[in-house]
Amino acid sequence: MNTPAHDLPPVTVIGLGAMGTALAAAFIAAGHPTTVWNRSAAKAAPLVTKGARHAATIEEAVAAGPLVITCLTTYDATREVLQPAATAAALAGRTLVTLNTGTPEGARQLAGWAKAQGARFLGGAIKNVPPAVGKPDTLLYYGGDKAVFDTYEATLRVLGGDTVHLGDEPDLAALYEQAVGGLLLPALLGFFQGAALVTARGRKAATLVRYTTKWLEMIASELPAMADEIDNGDYTRPRATVGIFHQGIANELELEREADIDFSWHLPMHALLEQAIADGHRDHSITALVETLRSPKRRPAGEVNG
Repeated sequence: MNTPAHDLPPVTVIGLGAMGTALAAAFIAAGHPTTVWNRSAAKAAPLVTKGARHAATIEEAVAAGPLVITCLTTYDATREVLQPAATAAALAGRTLVTLNTGTPEGARQLAGWAKAQGARFLGGAIKNVPPAVGKPDTLLYYGGDKAVFDTYEATLRVLGGDTVHLGDEPDLAALYEQAVGGLLLPALLGFFQGAALVTARGRKAATLVRYTTKWLEMIASELPAMADEIDNGDYTRPRATVGIFHQGIANELELEREADIDFSWHLPMHALLEQAIADGHRDHSITALVETLRSPKRRPAGEVNG
């Protein structure tokens, strides 16, 4: 049974970049009384036409409802923006949900600051792009007091159907954001490198998409087995060894010369493979690189042994 609009909790969204605007629009569409605030007031105008209320000050925005969602660049930026509201004691009794990037330490610090202001805290992360906000398969995860999450789970689920509570520690979303997000740039660089190779031959980058997608699906299918090896610490039954990947370095260097394309972003990976060999992992599964990553030798970036 649908909740009547007048029973839906009011929501405040602070920060109206592309993502913050999408968040506010989703709440408006779902019928939540929505207050918005942004340093540049002009960004609020399109949302006001959809039914949002524009708060003139940050104190007014925070006081407008029990749930305050911030979508700013960093934890430091969030605290800076909210400081006037904290000084006015407007945060007391509110629930603060942050949806920004940053380190686990930053999340812990902001959670402590929010507690000192009398506010409850959930640290969150959105694992998708603004147009995906509100869709059934859009993933958002949160760390913090489970009771707080339970109170607002239905409201938060407006932003994405795949809404997950990771645990009571307030920094878990930041931890997983960094752990999962580390895959993005290397994966994109791999695609961009491939695009540079095929476009240099007069072919379209679009011709890569089908094959790259299949390759990524294969990698995804291997992740459960790889995670099991890492969790068990058993690298002795490899599908592919560290040594096999190490042997591929020569092919990469030859291709770099042949295609006249910059492969230097591979050098830290080459160094990691060299160190894993030195650590005795040549015949172990490639997942044994986790052990080398856990014990960095602090060599300069890009340096390769030998």
